[in-house]
Amino acid sequence: MKIEDLKPVQGSKRKKKRIGRGPGSGHGKTATKGHKGQKSRSGSGKGAGFEGGQMPMQRRLPKRGFKNYPFKLEFAIVNLRDIARIEDADEITPEVLVKKGMVKKVLDGIKVLGNGEVSKAVTVKAHAFSESAKKKIAAAGGKVEVIEF
Repeated sequence: MKIEDLKPVQGSKRKKKRIGRGPGSGHGKTATKGHKGQKSRSGSGKGAGFEGGQMPMQRRLPKRGFKNYPFKLEFAIVNLRDIARIEDADEITPEVLVKKGMVKKVLDGIKVLGNGEVSKAVTVKAHAFSESAKKKIAAAGGKVEVIEF
């Protein structure tokens, strides 16, 4: 058997039903939708959550709690082990971190976390710091500067 001899099983491949293509097709005029009624109208498949005109479930249930997503801040995260890998800079700013490839985008700000150790004294400028990161940078003789939003 060769690959050019392969063909689908008899009856497994069917032509697509082309509806609404005139009376000669056998599926013209009402385009297989029958006469009148909700399902014959355009837009009758109202999509997910439509319950035939009954009040949908997502509108019947009570809404509770507080949604903060319009105001949520998303920080680009940098750990101290990443900062320790930067050899040639005494002052580490968001621009330096982007240039060195530590973060792709600054997003709403940079947050420095305390994973890892810093061995040399560096000045780190970022939008937010964890407490452990502040302590470790200060212990190495460095400085922490918070950039205002």
